[in-house]
Amino acid sequence: MPIPTASPEAIAAARDQLNQHLRQTIAWHFDPATGSPFWLDWASKNFDPRKEVQSVEDLLKFPHFQDEFLRDLQPEVWVPAAFKGRPFNIFETGGTTGMPKQRIGWDDYKTDYSEFSDKISDAHFPRGGAWLMMGPTGPRRLRLAIEHLANVRGSSCYFIDLDPRWVKKVLAAKKYQEAKDYMAHVVDQAATILKHRKVSGLFTTPKLLEAIAEKVNLWDAGIRGVFCGGTSMKPQEVRFIVEELLEGRIGFYPTYGNTLMGLAASVPLQPEDQFSVTYYAPQPRAILRVVNPNNTAETVPYGEFGRVELTTLTKEFFMPRFLERDEAIRRAPRPPYAWDGVGDVRPFGAMEKNIVEGVY
Repeated sequence: MPIPTASPEAIAAARDQLNQHLRQTIAWHFDPATGSPFWLDWASKNFDPRKEVQSVEDLLKFPHFQDEFLRDLQPEVWVPAAFKGRPFNIFETGGTTGMPKQRIGWDDYKTDYSEFSDKISDAHFPRGGAWLMMGPTGPRRLRLAIEHLANVRGSSCYFIDLDPRWVKKVLAAKKYQEAKDYMAHVVDQAATILKHRKVSGLFTTPKLLEAIAEKVNLWDAGIRGVFCGGTSMKPQEVRFIVEELLEGRIGFYPTYGNTLMGLAASVPLQPEDQFSVTYYAPQPRAILRVVNPNNTAETVPYGEFGRVELTTLTKEFFMPRFLERDEAIRRAPRPPYAWDGVGDVRPFGAMEKNIVEGVY
């Protein structure tokens, strides 16, 4: 059977909703009564987006958002005037070398993960059943987000901490045994929890999932659903996870997300997908484009690889046209999503150079 596609009517309705949301977001961030110091200053030196940006196509009037804005500037420049005086969370991304990018926030992560809760099955993540997270905590949004998701479903969550910055450093230094020992340390902690506590839902990365599955039979340990993110997964790797590690009976929910975007959910795999995962951004709060890396104003044709470009559109955070360090296949709208998706996500330039992903 062919892969289903969204109807022209659904696509048009989604585009109308996105354009309306875009205009509201622009009005918020560039109004002195509600906007942030950074964007108000930017508008004074460039143009007034409230007049110039009326549709998604008009986003091309913005230059690409730069990493350095989030590395070099004090977080307060991003506080919308309407949020002034309200303490904020500080979330970090990257940081393997030098100053990490930082995004501040209040409730966006709760919105993202509350919505995601409606996309996972109660059979795989029973309401009230405990979760276990094997992944980065510390300064990352993910720790609060996973706990919020568990709480929304009436559950509590156990945590095994992970420092991916350290893993990447030791791998870059070719200290492979040290990295292997650290992974074993993380897996041993998870195995102890699974042995002594009743856990039904697991969040982790593909590499850690494989490591824990070698040590523990996940089904016998009580795991019924696995929420997996943080790295690229080739179709053959997805097939190995689904058929071998999860034995075809534990629910598998791959996601593509980060601190700057939120959470892009995957459509349930069908035989026609041949284990190729496609993700859809949480539109209208975020937009993913797959662009020609040599001319980023152009999207690539469906079915072709290009660089991933992200625009984030919430009252807490506006970020136009950020070029991710990822590339992906541009995929057509597919129910229940009436906008473009990204498939087979991998590090940008993965075919030309060796990328250190660590435990991700």
